[in-house]
Amino acid sequence: MTGITRRHFLGTLAAAPFAAGLPAAAWAQTTNLKISHQFPGGTINEGDFRDRLVRMFAQQVSERTKGGLKFEIYPGSSLMKTNAQFSAMRKGALDMSLVPLNYAGGEVPETNIGLMPGLVTSYQQGASWKNAEVGKELARILGEKGVVIVSWIWQAGGVASRSKPIVDPADAKGMKVRGGSREMDLILKEAGAAVVTLPSNEIYAAMQTGAMDAAMTSSTSFMSFRLEEVAKALTTGRDKAYWYMFEPLMMSKAVFERLSKDQQATVMAVGAEMEQFAMKAAQADDIAVAQVYQKAGAKVVDLNAAVVKKWQDIARNTAWKDFAARNANCAKLLALAEKTL
Repeated sequence: MTGITRRHFLGTLAAAPFAAGLPAAAWAQTTNLKISHQFPGGTINEGDFRDRLVRMFAQQVSERTKGGLKFEIYPGSSLMKTNAQFSAMRKGALDMSLVPLNYAGGEVPETNIGLMPGLVTSYQQGASWKNAEVGKELARILGEKGVVIVSWIWQAGGVASRSKPIVDPADAKGMKVRGGSREMDLILKEAGAAVVTLPSNEIYAAMQTGAMDAAMTSSTSFMSFRLEEVAKALTTGRDKAYWYMFEPLMMSKAVFERLSKDQQATVMAVGAEMEQFAMKAAQADDIAVAQVYQKAGAKVVDLNAAVVKKWQDIARNTAWKDFAARNANCAKLLALAEKTL
């Protein structure tokens, strides 16, 4: 899929019809909300789909509330540092953010289930979480921590490497690898790798300088952060993957509760509508990233079921056990998530 074709495909998704707005009388004074994220900024029609999703969401909510809610969007961590966003939402200091949930793992251990290797193995399974017991429990826990999930977004992950492809667990031995979460780091350590911890927007510099040999991140981030310029191999998630990242659009609960009931309903309705766009866009990027890296001269490889099971078996005995032992909530979340496998 060429860049032009990809943009056209995603553009058609953005044009999908939305429900009609409510009468102007339903809205009171204008409320301006800030949305922060770490990804490169673009337009509503082009660029990283996560930035586009935020812009589509903002436009639709603003239209339906007759301007009662308006939004300012801050891409590229331009409002605050990436890892500060979740905490800021909890305190009501940030209105909204689209951020990998597991980035909050040091503050709220339960959020690490958002990047738990081997626990989600398809987009359909990930999407099922929202209305399953695990999703309701996760939403409850986040609500208690001061955060509301507005859009449930999942992305398949792969590995970009400066040298050889990392496919089998044995391939990671002796390499410096960014896993992206405590749990991913555990399976990498078990495979014999040295782990590197940093957000996805800092991967390029670390790989460019040799501080890191390989990085795990989403298909979209592989392209948005131009990692094909510093990588010679890519393991894709376009067919099978042993990890999927939960990267929701979230709102501060304190901010959400200050909205009128009609505004709250509109925010949640538009958020839900964004989920189909997100899944199709993520799947399109799983295919597009392989072509981008092949064009750049990188070796591109895919995973098969046997390899996925090897990583999953390691995860069961390391990451899953570690997570379940953190607290009662973590143990319950893991057990409920296993029901969706």
